[in-house]
Amino acid sequence: MSATSPAGYIGRSVPRREDRRLLLGQGAYVADLVLPGMVHAAFARSQLAHARIASIDLARAASEPGVAFAMSGAELAREMPPIGGMQVTAPKGWAERVEHSIDLPPQNLMASDRVRYVGEAFAVVCAASRYAAEDAIEAIDVEFEPLPAVVDPERAKEGEILHPDIGGNAVAALHVEKGDVARAMESAPHRIRRRFRHHRYAAMPLECRGVAAEYDRRTDSLTVWSSTQVVHWVRKELAHALGMAEEKIRVLAPDVGGGFGGKGHVYPEDLIIPFLARRIGRPVRWVEDRHEHILNAAHSRDNVHEAEIGFDDEGRILAFRDRFVVDSGAYSPVGAGVAYNTTAHLLGPYDIENFSGTTEMVVTNKTPNAPYRGAGRPEATQVTERLMDIVADALGLEPAEVRLRNMIGPDRMPYAVGLPYRDGVEMVYDSGDYPASLNRAIEEVGGIEAFRARQIEARAEGRWLGLGLGCYTEGTGVGPFEGATVKVDASGKIVVATGACPIGQGHETVFAQVTADAWKVPIEDVVVLLADTSTLTMGYGSIASRSTVTSSMAIGDASDKVKAKVLAVAAHLLEASEADLELADGRVAVKGVAEMSVTLREIAAAAAPGWLSRRPEGSEAGLEATSYYEPPTVTWAYASNAAIVEIEPDTGRVRIERYVEVHDAGRLVNPGLADGQVKGGLVQGLGGALYESIEYDDHGQLLTGSFADYLLPTAAETPPIEVVHMETPTPLNALGVKGLGEGGAIAPPVVIANAVSDALRPFGVEFNTLPIRWQDVRAAFDAAG
Repeated sequence: MSATSPAGYIGRSVPRREDRRLLLGQGAYVADLVLPGMVHAAFARSQLAHARIASIDLARAASEPGVAFAMSGAELAREMPPIGGMQVTAPKGWAERVEHSIDLPPQNLMASDRVRYVGEAFAVVCAASRYAAEDAIEAIDVEFEPLPAVVDPERAKEGEILHPDIGGNAVAALHVEKGDVARAMESAPHRIRRRFRHHRYAAMPLECRGVAAEYDRRTDSLTVWSSTQVVHWVRKELAHALGMAEEKIRVLAPDVGGGFGGKGHVYPEDLIIPFLARRIGRPVRWVEDRHEHILNAAHSRDNVHEAEIGFDDEGRILAFRDRFVVDSGAYSPVGAGVAYNTTAHLLGPYDIENFSGTTEMVVTNKTPNAPYRGAGRPEATQVTERLMDIVADALGLEPAEVRLRNMIGPDRMPYAVGLPYRDGVEMVYDSGDYPASLNRAIEEVGGIEAFRARQIEARAEGRWLGLGLGCYTEGTGVGPFEGATVKVDASGKIVVATGACPIGQGHETVFAQVTADAWKVPIEDVVVLLADTSTLTMGYGSIASRSTVTSSMAIGDASDKVKAKVLAVAAHLLEASEADLELADGRVAVKGVAEMSVTLREIAAAAAPGWLSRRPEGSEAGLEATSYYEPPTVTWAYASNAAIVEIEPDTGRVRIERYVEVHDAGRLVNPGLADGQVKGGLVQGLGGALYESIEYDDHGQLLTGSFADYLLPTAAETPPIEVVHMETPTPLNALGVKGLGEGGAIAPPVVIANAVSDALRPFGVEFNTLPIRWQDVRAAFDAAG
């Protein structure tokens, strides 16, 4: 199929491109980077959850063999401000509708007066090797005065105050509602209350974090390599912290071995390593090891919900109220966005007129909490989808039937939810067929009637089967903006640069497909530049299931501007009207007269500045344009999930027989990459359901500091997974695309909880706390005799 066929490249599973290994010139990852005179950094990290730093002496450490520099957090605080984070002014529409009180603590780049979690850095050493730097860390003389640790988020307000300047451990409160929840709840024929806990776990990418930096004294410029999802944000924070012009700082992300949101904000190390490179005049590199990652890279989830639901005899939901506490850890690097994201997604695909959501964020002596794939949505989906099953059980109905009776039908699209999204715009589900999605998921696992017959037969044989369902909606493609520069270079190639930062999703391929279709050229004639601040003045980054939507639209807008220039120059060269020209196969030709044409290379030469230029008089030189796409609001993806499990009574092991997700992310640019994205997310979600959990003891000590204790699902634990893609184009952008990067991870925790609860329904057992541990499953059998 040629690039000029009606189908083009969009919608095809084009093989992945590997364009980005040229960025470093000598290696693919930060850990591969070697620069002349480079030193290696290591951080002294607290072994106490909460303590005052009584004294610190770096003299012995600084005199260790190979040490080039040593610095304490207190010294650094005198030279560098706290990290900025995302505590910015709330969007007007959101601030007007959501009652809120937000007073988040600033985070020093290293602890200066007290440490607030195990793993918080309080000193840094640079040496000839990582080993020498770590040896020198052991020579630091430091005395701590232990303070009581605050570990339980529900009792945080009663504990030792972590940040005295704030005056308490409650740092944010949010409340939003629609309808008359109190009246509807009071008059509801049935009411149910439940407590839910979504535990703490985190992104565990193959590659841990890493930062390297080189300072050029001659030009007073910095080059920074970081395994980040947000190169422009890193540059912005660096420019502020170091008092440098942004144009003097180049930040690039080389090949990044996974991020999943865990690399989606600016960390202290992103600023400290460049500071050190400038301070000591030598390149500096820091690469995180796995224990350091589990200890110090952002954790996520960790909510406790008290939810109440009112419903009638038919299972229709009349009122829904949820109050929950978010354990933010010692700081909150991205503000209250994730907490509100949970509230915004609680209603899911259901038509519920009366709703109230109340959130409290507290700080504890744990690693800071920030987004991980799903970012607040898995927590919301757990609450809503468990309640759907509990309502069905109370009325003796099938869980699927309760969902279908409450679902928004396709005839009601677009559907106004009645709440503001975090961008300040009223939430409106733009497109889709939620009931068809759920029915298809049920069909793919064999149908409910057939399963119930199997379940009865299995119980007679002493086998315990369960069916779990889970549905959700997902706001994707959020702003505030994304940028793209498109140009036709002297060779006639189309060169595209955007602010997106690939972390394994296949951005190079997808954006090449979008560009090739826009220009009607072979995909080989497209060059894609990503994750490099030197190629684009302003960008935002790859977070929040947004890159395909925002970057593709920016590429399209910039392409339109450049194509207008191309046609103007071509018309001048061909002495024809622009209306009579067409662009295809790297040429501009007169319609119907193929021999009257000029190539993009010839047009680029004609558009160049100088005395050889042959562009129209008064036109601008060059074939280049930059656009910044500012989405009016989010596009709404959604999915329905179904899983069948079998439980082993003797061991409590949950074996997943089959897992299906029916997912709608609008028009798919590359179905193969989309399929892989969703399946990868599903496996991560299953890890959150059954295996992964970050645990602390009562003193704030991390108990799961390695993969010996923090369990990840492997290929052996991955069940047969089927993903069905329903493609309902969104009307909100020209391509009809929605985001899908986070989707797969959202539903599996509650789907498995529902399936296990369904299997053990004869025992009256509910699994409302995650993860589902074999001990808890086994205890249900023991209690039942």
